[in-house]
Amino acid sequence: MQIGERGILRQVISVPPPHLPRRRTGSGAGLAALFHSVAHIEYTAIDLALDHACRFRDFPDTYYRAWVDVAAEEAKHFVLLRERLRHYGHDYGDFPVHNSLWEMAQRTSHDALTRMALVPRLMEARGLDATPPIQQKLKKSGDLEGVRILDIVLHDEIGHVALGDRWFRWLCRERGLAVEATFRDLIEAYGAPWPSAPLNEAARLAAGFTAEELAGLAGHTR
Repeated sequence: MQIGERGILRQVISVPPPHLPRRRTGSGAGLAALFHSVAHIEYTAIDLALDHACRFRDFPDTYYRAWVDVAAEEAKHFVLLRERLRHYGHDYGDFPVHNSLWEMAQRTSHDALTRMALVPRLMEARGLDATPPIQQKLKKSGDLEGVRILDIVLHDEIGHVALGDRWFRWLCRERGLAVEATFRDLIEAYGAPWPSAPLNEAARLAAGFTAEELAGLAGHTR
């Protein structure tokens, strides 16, 4: 859905990922489409964080407080990205989107461990890898304000992935499971996308991944 000029919601068109038009960042329209894509991820992440908090039971209170805080940060990101999108003469809802992130949330709604593994620790961690290359494109285009906004997003998203990593590890301990092997097994079992090269190793280490795990994941990157 779109937040309109006066807060009115309008429909956003969702299509399968292969049907999305290619974004060429050499033009204002291309940059707008790029910001729209990132804004949609952040908009979806608001719902994701609240769903993490509302859906699963029997966690310590800190689990619920933390995910509600994450939802607030994701809303802040969306506002910043929407403002940048409007700088290019567009608004949220002007371009088609894909809903792969939310679809993974739906597929993992039955189990908190699977959710923590495949949503924050896998799908959202892919954003840690994607952000520096996007920032390089923005620098080439001269959009230093866009680079600054993505610095804020990246800083906060490290914390969000770290939160998912923390609770994934907590659940693995509760169930007597090996963290890294379980993570890889879940990626395979769900046919989920492996991380794409190049990995943002510094961000992933800060988010809780180990150097050994990153070395193993690098063997699966596309």
